[in-house]
Amino acid sequence: MKKLTIELNEQSRQALEQVRDTHAKAYMRERASAILQIADGRSGRWVAFHGLLKARRKNTVYEWARLYQEQGIKGLAIKEGRGRKPSFFPS
Repeated sequence: MKKLTIELNEQSRQALEQVRDTHAKAYMRERASAILQIADGRSGRWVAFHGLLKARRKNTVYEWARLYQEQGIKGLAIKEGRGRKPSFFPS
């Protein structure tokens, strides 16, 4: 299997560091941290098991990396309409 690599220019690195350090949503901070660690040479597997506050599945981290490579920082955000739908609709 080919090793995942992400190459960042200075502007992209600064943008990811900004998200990692200050974003309002914790999941965005986590995902930015994962991308930065991969860019620094860590494997996606290592990041998944050791590089984050909570262990993740390695495929999850690889999916974040793929989304980042395709869409940039916007790709790390959870898309509108995802997740559990409400089961109770008050009148």
